Amino acid sequence: MTRADLDKQPHEVAEMFDGVAERYDLTNTVLSFGQDRGWRRATRAALGLRPGERVLDVGAGTGVSTEELNRSGAFAVGADLSTGMLQAGRRVRPAVPLVAGDALKLPFADEAFDAVTISFALRNVVDTEAALRELARVTRRGGRLVVCEFSSPTNAAFRTVYMSYLMRSLPTVARGVSSNPDAYVYLAESIRAWPDQAELAARIADAGPWDRVAWRNLSGGIVALHRATKS
Repeated sequence: MTRADLDKQPHEVAEMFDGVAERYDLTNTVLSFGQDRGWRRATRAALGLRPGERVLDVGAGTGVSTEELNRSGAFAVGADLSTGMLQAGRRVRPAVPLVAGDALKLPFADEAFDAVTISFALRNVVDTEAALRELARVTRRGGRLVVCEFSSPTNAAFRTVYMSYLMRSLPTVARGVSSNPDAYVYLAESIRAWPDQAELAARIADAGPWDRVAWRNLSGGIVALHRATKS
């Protein structure tokens, strides 16, 4: 799987992330110039978690995002399709609950969580709308959704520079730090092909039963936090 316009079949996604698992967190920090830490903190803040609540972190990878959510006092569970990512996470974060789970068929009961979140993983799901409906299924009525995902920089000049970095420099940098640099060619293309802020907001609203959809840009629109409430 090398291009963003290919079908993203679950087993292909899992295999790709298995191949980058060992150095995934380090690679992300290097490629984002350390901004990934701030994005995780912003996601936690946007969820408005309270002690005693239950939150599901879908596409959790090694659990670094789940670990951040636990700092709120809520009980956070991470789920990911890649067993390689989960194994890497369990070695370095043994106290973080991590389970195998497909975003299209989560292994949880209806309305099991007060909040759900998915960070940098929704664009890798073969059916975005079905994933949004599945996230709604496991969320209680009135519960919250936060999607943290790459988006479109709002400044035209910055957007041009960013896209150049994404398609030319990112794969080059990845070759120096990643255990599977070819995967980052696909990941860069998937970011370029992903809808902008307004289009993703419309998709969330159309998928239902999510309402009060809004977003906030981070890092000039490189990343956007989309929030919604289950009706």
